[in-house]
Amino acid sequence: MATSVPVSDETKARLEQLQATIERETGQSVTQQELLDRIVEREFESRDALIASYRDDWDGLSDEERDQWLSGTQASGNPVDEGDIDAVLYEDEALNE
Repeated sequence: MATSVPVSDETKARLEQLQATIERETGQSVTQQELLDRIVEREFESRDALIASYRDDWDGLSDEERDQWLSGTQASGNPVDEGDIDAVLYEDEALNE
């Protein structure tokens, strides 16, 4: 059940600022209602802890998002083993010793 709670202009501005910070730092869109619910339901030691709590909520990529991400990759057709990779990565180190 949604109930209106009057807040001062200053409080509204601070909520909007916090909402924007969460969205900028975590990439998650959050409504002011969700933000208020979280503040009331949980205890936070600091503003940073509140923002970090939104990072902890990430559930990973959906199957569709993962498939989209991987659709841009393709096999080169040339088999590569660990020795080949090590040679490329560490060749300069061996030459400089």
